[in-house]
Order: sequence, then structure tokens, then C-alpha cells
Amino acid sequence: MIKNGLEYLNSRLIFGMMPGLASTRKLCEVLGNPQKKFKKIHVVGTNGKGSTSYYLSGILQAHGFKTGLYTSPHLVNLRERIRVDDLPISDETLDRLIMRVKTAAEETGVEPTFFEVLTIVAFLYYAEQNIDVAVLEAGMGGRLDSTAVADGELIVLTSIGLEHTEVLGNTESAILKEKMGVAGSAQNILSNGRGKTFVLGGLNAALIAEAKIYAASRGSSCVVPEIRKDIVLPNLGQHYIENASLSMKAAELFIQGLRDLPPTEVDVNNKFVCYDEALALKTLSTRSWAGRMQKLMDCSGKTQFILDGAHNSHAVLRLVETLDKYYPGQKFHCVFGALRDKDVREMLRLMAPHVSHWHITRTPYPRFRELSDLQEELEKLGLCVASAGEFSRDYLNDVCASVVDGSPILITGSLYMIGATVQVLKDDFDGLRFFRGMDPTTNEHR
Repeated sequence: MIKNGLEYLNSRLIFGMMPGLASTRKLCEVLGNPQKKFKKIHVVGTNGKGSTSYYLSGILQAHGFKTGLYTSPHLVNLRERIRVDDLPISDETLDRLIMRVKTAAEETGVEPTFFEVLTIVAFLYYAEQNIDVAVLEAGMGGRLDSTAVADGELIVLTSIGLEHTEVLGNTESAILKEKMGVAGSAQNILSNGRGKTFVLGGLNAALIAEAKIYAASRGSSCVVPEIRKDIVLPNLGQHYIENASLSMKAAELFIQGLRDLPPTEVDVNNKFVCYDEALALKTLSTRSWAGRMQKLMDCSGKTQFILDGAHNSHAVLRLVETLDKYYPGQKFHCVFGALRDKDVREMLRLMAPHVSHWHITRTPYPRFRELSDLQEELEKLGLCVASAGEFSRDYLNDVCASVVDGSPILITGSLYMIGATVQVLKDDFDGLRFFRGMDPTTNEHR
């Protein structure tokens, strides 16, 4: 018998990922359509959704809006996924709202997935908190992602790449349309008399042209922001500058859109604010997206660790580009662990010029590659293993002791790897203070 919210949520994992909106719509209707009680901005794309959402929510918050942020996956605890003004939902509220969704599901005969339950919980929480606006990161795709039920008027598209091709399509063009489909059907958009606005980033010229045609067919428009030169971020890497540029333009358009609405339609506490570019830049300069090219510095300002959740070849390419720029010619001690379904050989090959010592590891999560597999892949590339062991604080301490020159340690290969690292280091570094007081929950990132 299910006794609490987390037990019910974990029972949903057997349903996996089931694209479609019927279950979410039905449950939202039974629960009073909480998603209609605040403004929404959708963030979709192949890579960069999380950081763009995080940067955008911070800018809106700095402008005085009570702001919800919904992201996935989490690193340590499910509470990370649902925030209001940077504060995570409490354990008690999360449990209560999950059980509320459970009751609604049982009354309607619906069997929601793990992600659908959390999405509806986020809607309920944001409605209870009387927020002004929610920044919603889509889980997979867009058109059939449960967040699409929220029906935001502003949509940020971060990038397009080949992912989940069995569901989204096997070409970038098909995936583009699936992600832009978060806006809803052409019929519904046109019947509402007001089109959507798409903010486009990370697309080549051909995809931008396709996006504009798609948007026009739905009475909507596209904006392609410039990549700004004046953004300074705690996260290292040009790709984060690109994502922050998108977030600035999205915030500007959102605020301008409120000012253009008739007074009777402004329902965010009558906030007629002006977009402040200087305030946005100042906010971004302090906003570090955890575990993504994140430097962990000691009290003297010296970088002890660099955390990056690069977990596929595309992400590793961005990692090595960033290392080339910020640490030219430097080689690192690297703590590396990865999942079995990743192209580990290519990841290791790309990283090899930047690594002096390989420290291979794994967490207890069953999808991790065995240490013997990682060692074999490294040997095939002519690379040596400096150490191997199950990930723990003791193992990390041993790696630290082996670094004689005091250079930072690079930890990468998987978001699960980063989550485990955050858990053991969160009390030692101010950059991880958000995670203090959180205990690890299921790390099924669905």
C-alpha cells in the first residue's frame, strides 16, 4: 500500500516516458486547471534548456516578478525541479501535492507517468504560491511533452540536434517541428487571435528559415537574438553565453509584452516594470547553473574542482572547447564515470588531450559502466588508468591527495556522476549551498 508521495511517484517509473497530453489535461481539469493561474514561458531544445531557464528565471525575479522555475533532471533531490524565487519546494508540500495528484488519478482512472505527476505538482504549487510567471523547461520534445498543457505565449528554443529520434523524428527538421509544437496546434493558436513568439538560438540558417515558416503558418513570429559580448557568467563556456543571451531577450520580450496588454489582461499584480538591461547583466554575473562547467572555489578563491555534466560526445566537444579557451595547454586529473548507453570511447578520445591522469569510478546506480569496461576503453586508446574505485568521499580524497601541483580536478562523464559529487561536497563549497539540507532521492531522470 502506498504510504507517501515519493512511494507513489516511484511507482510511476514503470510507465517510462509516454509522450502525449491526454493524461495531463484530464488531471489538470479535475484539479481546477492550476496552469491557467499564472503566466508561462516555455523553454525547449536539445541542449541548453536548463541553463537558459535558470538564467531567465533569475532575470525575471530581479525585475520583481515572483517566478517559478521547473527543470529536469535533478542532481540530488526532486525538490530541485520545482522552485519559486530560487527556493525549492518543501518536502512536506511536495508530498502533499503528489498525494493530491494520486487521488485525482485514482478518481479518473488515469495512470500518469513520473514526469507527468511532477509537472502537475509544479502547476499546483505555482498556483498556490500565486506566482507571476513560471519558466517551464520541457522534458522531451515539445508538442507531446506534458508541459505543453500550460500553453505559454513565449517559447524559447535553445538548440536542435538528433535526440530521441524514435519519438521526435530522425531529421533535425522533424525535431524542430516537434519542439516548436509546444505552442499547440495551428487551429488553436489562430482561433485565439494572438500568435506566439519564438525566441530562437543555436540554429543554422536553414533551420531558422524553417522555423519562421512554421511560426508564420500559425500566426506567430520568431526573434533571433544576437549573441552578446558583454555577458559575464560564473559558468565557463561560450555555449552558456549563448544561452544567457537568449534569456535576456526572452525576459525583455516578456516584460514588453505585459506593457502592451490591455490593463484588463495584466494579471501579474499590475507590474508595469521596464526591462533593465544593466540589471539583467548584473544578475547573470552571479548566477551559476550547478554542475555545468562550474568552478568550486575554496575560501581563498582558488579553484579546487571543475564540475561538468557532459554525458555525450556533443557535450564533451563543448567541454573541450571551453578548456581550450580558459585553460590552454593545461592537463587535468579527471574523475570520470559514465552510463553504459553512452559512446564512452568517443568521449574519452575527445578529452584525452586535456587529461594527465584518469581516475575512473562509478556510483551505485545500476546503469553505470563497470570499472573494467572503462579501463578497457582507455587501454584501447593507449591511455593509462591512474586509479579506479567506487565513488565516495574517501575515493575523492585519495584523488585530491595525488594531485601534487594544486591544479583543479575535473569531474565529468554523467549528470549522475555530478549529482553524487554535489552530495559529498555540498557542505564544503559555497557554490553548492543550494543543496544543503537535501537528502538524495530517486535519481531516475525521467
